[in-house]
Amino acid sequence: MEIRKYIAIGDSFSEGYGDEIEHGHPRGWTDLLAAQLATAQGHDVEYANLAIRGRKIGAIMREQLEVAISMQPDLITINGGGNDIMRPRVSAEWVSSQLLIAARRVLAAGITPVVVSGANPSGVMPLGRVMQRRGDALANEVRRWANALDVAYIDNWGDARLIDGVYWSEDRLHLNARGHAIVAGNVVRALEVGDGDHWPELASLTTAEGRMDARYWRQFVGPWIGRRLTGRSSGDGRAPKFGAYIPISPRDQAA
Repeated sequence: MEIRKYIAIGDSFSEGYGDEIEHGHPRGWTDLLAAQLATAQGHDVEYANLAIRGRKIGAIMREQLEVAISMQPDLITINGGGNDIMRPRVSAEWVSSQLLIAARRVLAAGITPVVVSGANPSGVMPLGRVMQRRGDALANEVRRWANALDVAYIDNWGDARLIDGVYWSEDRLHLNARGHAIVAGNVVRALEVGDGDHWPELASLTTAEGRMDARYWRQFVGPWIGRRLTGRSSGDGRAPKFGAYIPISPRDQAA
């Protein structure tokens, strides 16, 4: 499959949050994937990233899906639901049904969809057992229909490597640079555009290897609870990282 135009939709995971480079700009697995697509094919790839941190699946469907389809790419990576399953009254079945609708819409437009799950933070975050149960349910639902539709599903949730705190940011909710590199490798192998192991060990500013002390709860958990109570989101007022296509050339492999 020739890929000349690639668009990512989703939340902070697809935006690249946790893998910040110069001036706090998020890079992440989608940027790495775009660079590898250009390198493997030997030509420029047009790349857009409509993902915005904090977005739930409903907002991704409303704000990003149809825009991405209208831009007529060859490939759309779809991610979402992580922010939904952290809410107490949202079912994995409903989130899965929305992802299924998105995949079908992309297919109907003649575009290749790749559904990419987030990684599993349950081993490093507070209330990890609850997240594990909900994430397992969502992953099982998506696997079922992805297999039936013959849609590629990148199961980062089930990647045992990503349970280790060395791959997570200090906030324990987002992958760091090393974690994003593993996800990029998983997608690269699924698309058969490389072995996924060619990136050097990316330097990460923080990891989730330490213990959850008072500073962690004050700096990360408290503000998160505050946003939930007031109906705010970390993505409020943010525009997409790359709302229009930008050219990625083979020489951008280091991203």
